[in-house]
Amino acid sequence: MWGLSRYVTAVTAVGRVGRRRKTPEAPLPQRAGIDPVRVRLPEDPEGAWETVGDHLVERYAGAVGAERVRAMLREGRFVGADGRAADADEPYAAGRYLWFHRDFPAETPVPFEIGIVHRDERIVVVDKPHFLATMPRGRHVTETALARLRRDLGLARLQPAHRLDRLTAGLVLFVVRPEDRGAYQTLFRDRVVRKEYEAVAPYDPAVALPVTVRSRIEKERGVMAAREVPGEPNAESRIELLGHAGGLGRYRLVPVTGRTHQLRVHMNGLGLPILDDPVYPVVREDGPEDFTRPLRLLARTLEFTDPFTGDEVRFESRLALSDRA
Repeated sequence: MWGLSRYVTAVTAVGRVGRRRKTPEAPLPQRAGIDPVRVRLPEDPEGAWETVGDHLVERYAGAVGAERVRAMLREGRFVGADGRAADADEPYAAGRYLWFHRDFPAETPVPFEIGIVHRDERIVVVDKPHFLATMPRGRHVTETALARLRRDLGLARLQPAHRLDRLTAGLVLFVVRPEDRGAYQTLFRDRVVRKEYEAVAPYDPAVALPVTVRSRIEKERGVMAAREVPGEPNAESRIELLGHAGGLGRYRLVPVTGRTHQLRVHMNGLGLPILDDPVYPVVREDGPEDFTRPLRLLARTLEFTDPFTGDEVRFESRLALSDRA
């Protein structure tokens, strides 16, 4: 499988001189809601690559193998700005753009629909189900909210304004036009969007609530679980009890910051791990998804001032969490 990071680095421009040239439009349409990968051939002062094929094989052999790259060239999978397939034996030309579609990994379909909460000419607010990633990453590519929505709504330029963890359900805001995306992303970056979450977790009368939890959370690349460590706090959450029955509580969680797994870490730190969390307090062994036992965490509300209309808007999820153990 081709990692997403390979695709990010593949589109980085190299050797900018003078005024930036306008990047040509992609000659390939989206496939399954996924954009083609854009490659710009880098400068080659030492003449390392005689042909286009020489460069592409060297560039991607580590990801998919040299023979797979050669097969893609034979199949006409690499296309120039004019829509013509690039031949492996064409002379190398620095600065040239090529596009191709990656080989998508095999994915287990997530058997839940995406609910449309709001749609207008600028934004689409949806209820993302549990187990569905917000956007392509790692082994989740076509089974993502972004890919599905682009296909189902016919909005090829749709982009998320923020991310919601794959295992968490609830509200996600998508932007219809690329030129509007920055304004909405800024709202989330500057923490002026009020977000409320709901969770189901054990009830413990010894835990005094409501409480504001402040701690330092760090997460190492490649390590599943984040952890609280000594030091200046970088994460803050407000936790309130909404009600309890049968040994379980229903909680309102209001994050002030947005660290990875923040709410899950803070609930676990209180001794109230969210029900069916596969990471906290114990990391489960990797295996098939159990779609019958989702993490009981829901992004319940989004509230902000629209940067274009100035209106105060509030969106509420239509999903509900089961409070059965």
